[in-house]
Amino acid sequence: MRPLVDVAPGVAVATAEIWATTSTLVVADDGTCLVVDPGVSVADLAGLADAVAARGWRVTAGFSTHPHWDHVLWSARLGDAPRWATPDACTVARETREALVRETDADAPGHDHVLTGRLTALPDAAGPDGAIPLPWSGPRALALPHRAHCPGSAALLLPGPGALCAGDLLSDDEVPLLDLDSPDPVGDHLAAIAMLEATIDRHGVRVVIPGHGTVTDAAGAHARAGRDRAYLRGLMAGDTVTDDRLADPWVAAQHERQLLWARGGRPPEA
Repeated sequence: MRPLVDVAPGVAVATAEIWATTSTLVVADDGTCLVVDPGVSVADLAGLADAVAARGWRVTAGFSTHPHWDHVLWSARLGDAPRWATPDACTVARETREALVRETDADAPGHDHVLTGRLTALPDAAGPDGAIPLPWSGPRALALPHRAHCPGSAALLLPGPGALCAGDLLSDDEVPLLDLDSPDPVGDHLAAIAMLEATIDRHGVRVVIPGHGTVTDAAGAHARAGRDRAYLRGLMAGDTVTDDRLADPWVAAQHERQLLWARGGRPPEA
């Protein structure tokens, strides 16, 4: 894992070599911190725990943006803090626990099986806009549930520092990865993109952190949103999609699955 980089006041990001996966730390004035999507390898999480200890911080909460295996990892060295997620994410993690463990062992062996996918449901306290406050003592954090990518997904808004953890959306490394089991995968993804753009504008977000890829600013996030919409239009039209993110073999394989689905076929299991 690369070193922690300060991206906003009280917000630091470490990026793993694997899939450019980001781990985000939100730090309060008293040194307590919230860890968002820590990953990916055992060594990555050990490095993250070392960085927390070296700075005299203390983890008091976690947050998972969605219940895919690389976003539900944890290390005992980060402490026994609640790891918040949407209720739907907790249900998915519980029902797919064996698969999460198998996938983790295949791609990042050595993690504690007991801790993988052990999430705590956020309370039913959504505001009129659907945002759910995280029950922790640090800077205000709001979970923003949406239906893109997989059931139980949510972005995390940090209004104070003007930062947004986008989960597996708005990536400069990955094309939109759809939930092909949804009744409307593309519609769900477009709605989530629109929600994130509206959030960025309404709250004056200055820093956007994707789950995979590089941190960007508001203008960069809007540009990525436009690029993602163009990809989805091309996918649904059956056009040849020109997108440099497809140069990555894994991303290209996911695109082929989505293209088969868009043409009316049933894609193979990922």
